[in-house]
Amino acid sequence: MTHADVPAEAAAPAYLVLQHAADIAESLNQTSRDEALALLARLPVEHAIDVFDQPELERAADLLRGMPSERAAAILSGMASDRQVDLIRQARLGQRDALFKLVDAQTAASLRRLLAYRRDSAGSIMTTEFVSAPATASVAEVLQHIREIHHTRETIYPIYVLDPATGALMQTVSLRRLITCDPSDTILSLATGREPIVVSPSTDREEVARQISRHDLLAVPVVDEARHVLGIVTVDDVIDAIVAESTEDIQKFGGVAGVEGPYLQISFGQMIYKRAGWLCALFLSEMLTANAMQYFQSELEKAIVLTLFIPLIMSSGGNSGSQATSLLIRALALGQLRLRDWWRVALRELPTGVTLGAILGVIGMLRISVWQVFHFYDYGVHWQLIALTVGVGLVGIVTFGSMSGSMLPFVLKRLGFDPASASAPFVATLVDVTGLVIYFTVAMVILRGTLL
Repeated sequence: MTHADVPAEAAAPAYLVLQHAADIAESLNQTSRDEALALLARLPVEHAIDVFDQPELERAADLLRGMPSERAAAILSGMASDRQVDLIRQARLGQRDALFKLVDAQTAASLRRLLAYRRDSAGSIMTTEFVSAPATASVAEVLQHIREIHHTRETIYPIYVLDPATGALMQTVSLRRLITCDPSDTILSLATGREPIVVSPSTDREEVARQISRHDLLAVPVVDEARHVLGIVTVDDVIDAIVAESTEDIQKFGGVAGVEGPYLQISFGQMIYKRAGWLCALFLSEMLTANAMQYFQSELEKAIVLTLFIPLIMSSGGNSGSQATSLLIRALALGQLRLRDWWRVALRELPTGVTLGAILGVIGMLRISVWQVFHFYDYGVHWQLIALTVGVGLVGIVTFGSMSGSMLPFVLKRLGFDPASASAPFVATLVDVTGLVIYFTVAMVILRGTLL
């Protein structure tokens, strides 16, 4: 019998065993719950643990609940601690107690402590599985210790050298240096002497990512006030955190509250809940645009030709504001700017906005002139003043858009909000309202005594 003749349900497990855990997780995501449980049931426990350790695996908590208790307990207990926390956090409140019962009391207590950390902090993404040794230990003793406990550690990067008396972190030693030195040397003698790079449990995960990138680390220890090592954040954990953070920021840029999980698994109610709030807020804000137009109703009646350029004016201001917001949010996220740099940004954006507005203003004036000269459209005897109104209005509106778009992220961060909340729709709505006021104010000045 060839492989093609083997029934799918019999051949699939053997085929899956030969795949990487991440590929198996992706395959399981594409099957129904019952099919996924059937495939997982035929995988060795060690292999199943590797699969559940993949952040890409969807419905992990639900799949565990569908397994026999003993197998589910073996898988959950064998997973890395940071992944255990992720799985429990993603589970519904009613499922969490059932998951805690699958592990021993000590592990459950440890997981509850990790769950208490803020979601976007170093404590929430750290793993408690690391290798440490007292400063008095020899290289041979540390290597033997690693051989004994390696199967219980997610990764072995640096070895953390602790004070024998207090347990405080003193130095870090790379595994490479450890295996290339004399076995009789003490581990402390292998350290470089430089102060270890550490973070606290409350450190924002974006700052942890910056530290790992800046110092080219594979892992960074998380310590308390007494410098006791609580856990480590590894580079792969940081990558997962960056992806999650970027996804949330992109959603906010589009005017959507942060949504967790794949798109097709988001319930209808959750979709409405996450999108309706922003849409209602933006809709109510756009009502101010109608108020602005009502205020200038008499001017509109006298110079109806001005309404032809309202979409042009509003979109240009919103576009310039969105550009500035995108640049500033990215710079703040990467640590390139701090709150105190707001005035430097303002000094850059002011001439930038004026220049960009002037470029668009000239293009707008040329467009009106060409249409008038070649009789594509008749703007009336005062068409030159209309062109000037559009040109000057664009300078003012684009400048305001650049300034407001660049300052909003600073304001939100100063108030304790996520700068990504200054999303493109929000900035565009703000500039729409103020853009109309600027446009008609310019028109009243330039066209007074002619059309107005």
